[in-house]
Parts: sequence; C-alpha cells; structure tokens
Amino acid sequence: GEVIAECRRSDLEPYLGLHFPATDIPQASRFLFMKNKVRMICDCHASSIKVVQNEKLGQPLSLCGSTLRAPHGCHAQYMANMGSIASLVMSVTVSEDDDGKVGSDPQQQQQQQRGMKLWGLVVCHHTSPRFVPFPLRYACEFLLQVFGIQLNKEVELSAQAKERHILKIQTLLCDMLLRDSPVGIFTQSPTVLDLVKCDGAALYYRNQFTLLGTTPSGVQIRDIIGWMLENHDGSTGLSTDSLMEAGYPGAAALRDAICGMAAIRISSKDFIFWFRSHTAKEIKWGGAKDEP
Repeated sequence: GEVIAECRRSDLEPYLGLHFPATDIPQASRFLFMKNKVRMICDCHASSIKVVQNEKLGQPLSLCGSTLRAPHGCHAQYMANMGSIASLVMSVTVSEDDDGKVGSDPQQQQQQQRGMKLWGLVVCHHTSPRFVPFPLRYACEFLLQVFGIQLNKEVELSAQAKERHILKIQTLLCDMLLRDSPVGIFTQSPTVLDLVKCDGAALYYRNQFTLLGTTPSGVQIRDIIGWMLENHDGSTGLSTDSLMEAGYPGAAALRDAICGMAAIRISSKDFIFWFRSHTAKEIKWGGAKDEP
C-alpha cells in the first residue's frame, strides 16, 4: 500500500509517498479490519492481560470486535520501531460490485456488507500513550463511512464516464470499418489507440503493415504471427501482460520496448495488435519489501 495523504507535526518524519509491503498487513489483519472498523492501541508498551473464559464454553472467545484486544507482539514492536506509542486505525471499505453502488438504507447496507472490500486505512499515530474516548471514535467511524460512500460514488462515476468514452470510440470505429477498409481505423481519427490504453498498435492486412506508436518491426510482428498460428491457432485472439511469460521465444529481442500485447484475428490471415512497453517505476519502501 501507498501513503497517499498525510497531516503531521513538522517535527515528525514524513511518510507521504512511501510504499509498505502487503506482508505488513497480513490477510488475518485485513479480516479483522473488516469486522472492527476502528482499532485503538493506547500504549504499545503496555503488558497484555490474559483473558480467562468460562470452562463451559466450547469454543475460545472471539475478540474480533473488542476494543480491548491486545496487539500482536510483532505489531507492538513495529510501532515502537516507528516511534509510535499509541495509534488509532480506521478502515475505509468500498463495494466489490462493478458499479460501486451502496444503498442508503441501513438494512440494505448490512446485506451488502458481505460484498465490501478493504480499500485503505486512515492511521493516526501518537508519540506517547493516549486514550481516545468513545464519542470521538464513533464520530471518526461515522466520518469514514460517509467518506466510503462518497468514494464509491466517485468510482462509479469514473467507471460510467470511461464506459461512455469507450462506447463512443467503438461506435465511430465500427462506422469507419463499415465505410472503409480496416486501414481507416489506423489512418483516421479516432484510431485504435483511443480505444485501448497502449503505447502502440499494428495492423497486418493483406500482407501489408500499418503501424502506430511504439511497435515491433514488421519482421518481428510477422514472427509473432507465426508463433500465434503455431501455438494459439484455435483462438480468435491473445492477451498477455508479458510476451516472455506467455512463451514467445523472441520476447528477449524486443527488450523493454515491448512487453504486453493484445491481438485479435479479423480474418484467417489478418490481425490487429496492441502493444504496451515495459514500465519501470521507482518505489520508495517504508518497510522490508521482501520480509514480513
């Protein structure tokens, strides 16, 4: 996860922009954040008190929803290493549905709870022991619920706008195809590059190449076609994030220029390709990226 916003005292170390490995918040902890939206640790140095339960109980008492649940020793040590003695962590959940809709009716929200996923965390640190009273915690939880609903709406609007854009481009391209040969969707506006987010596109039509953006050479594309016909002849297309992982033997020769590819067959011998370059990104890690 990435720290995308922060508010801090000027004398504290900034965390904005830092990435923390997924192992910092294991799956069990994510489950607990879904069960208990607000997690308070008053003092990471405080000694844990053993819970004594009635011997007649058949199963151990679940403390998933308990505010008094002691932190795991590893987490307490993690906080101490950061210089954080107390913390208040609130989870932000969003709908797993494609449309991102969340009803306003409480009963409907309870039914949809199973379809929620953890989107992010709001983490408050304090350099000395601190207890946050219940009214303030409740107010924070309510604020985060409102934020989650608004976030769902933003995701929904963004998805709808993207869908409208794709349908518009698709309609224009189909109209161009009906009026002209496939070459038109490469030489006129809009082009196939406007339909798919990529770095380049290529058309192989009647033994001729039409190239847009960053693409392999005609010889390399012809080699890719031969590989597809030999290994994926029964399919109408192919999509992969990495040609090397897909088993294309000439992937190394493409180097960083081309990594991912999507291809469709428009006839038995004609193809349209979309290509994506290898993307290198510098990430600032705030934890041990390879270790829990």
